[in-house]
Amino acid sequence: MAEANWYVVHTYSGYENKVKANIEKTIENRNLQEEILEVRVPLQDVMEMKNGVRKTVQKKMFPGYVLINMVMNDDTWYVVRNTRGVTGFVGPGSKPVPLTEAEMKPLGIKVDNITIDFSEGDTIVVVAGAWKNTVGVVQKIDFSKQSVTINVDMFGRDTPVEISFAEVRKFS
Repeated sequence: MAEANWYVVHTYSGYENKVKANIEKTIENRNLQEEILEVRVPLQDVMEMKNGVRKTVQKKMFPGYVLINMVMNDDTWYVVRNTRGVTGFVGPGSKPVPLTEAEMKPLGIKVDNITIDFSEGDTIVVVAGAWKNTVGVVQKIDFSKQSVTINVDMFGRDTPVEISFAEVRKFS
């Protein structure tokens, strides 16, 4: 069996969730679960100010686009391409181009899991980046973002800073 890759599909703006639902329904109806593995509308959390109140809302990262993890063949191409609301695959001409590993990383879809040897309350040292050689106590660990939040002393105040797992080590 061929390998599944992530492809980008262009849709009418505002139809992303409808396209996702239509493709998922077609997958179920045509029994294509082995060939079309996942359909995503990438979202991000954004802070908004409304009437003086801060509020976190989810917004589409790429309005007008849907990501699909699928095995590319004539059947899957036809199913996706002929879904209502889809204008086509992203790529030159009619040839879809899969996303590379480097393009997938910022989307948080295929992240190499890093194992950590510390937990909340442990003291760690930052070994890379802007906060290199800073020592701090772990306040929060976010496995989905693969980051840790520590408090650093900035202008005489404790300030929370989020740092990648790859940039910290347990302080010994």
